[in-house]
Amino acid sequence: MKKFLMAATITAVLTGSAFAGSCPTLMKKVDGALSTTTISAEDKSMVMELRQKGEQQHASGMHAESIATLNKALKLLGM
Repeated sequence: MKKFLMAATITAVLTGSAFAGSCPTLMKKVDGALSTTTISAEDKSMVMELRQKGEQQHASGMHAESIATLNKALKLLGM
């Protein structure tokens, strides 16, 4: 049982680290796409809000939520 709990803890830590590394990459993709997009001003504003929310979630350690938020922004950008 002790080995199982140790393995579960290690897996959780490593998974969290993997998510953490994805957030900055997604933020860079959003930033790059924003500079060349032709979407409406309303959609661009929504993307910028999602980008900021994703960054805040990342900073708070909410990496899975950050990834979901940033992917919503990318979807609005057509990516």
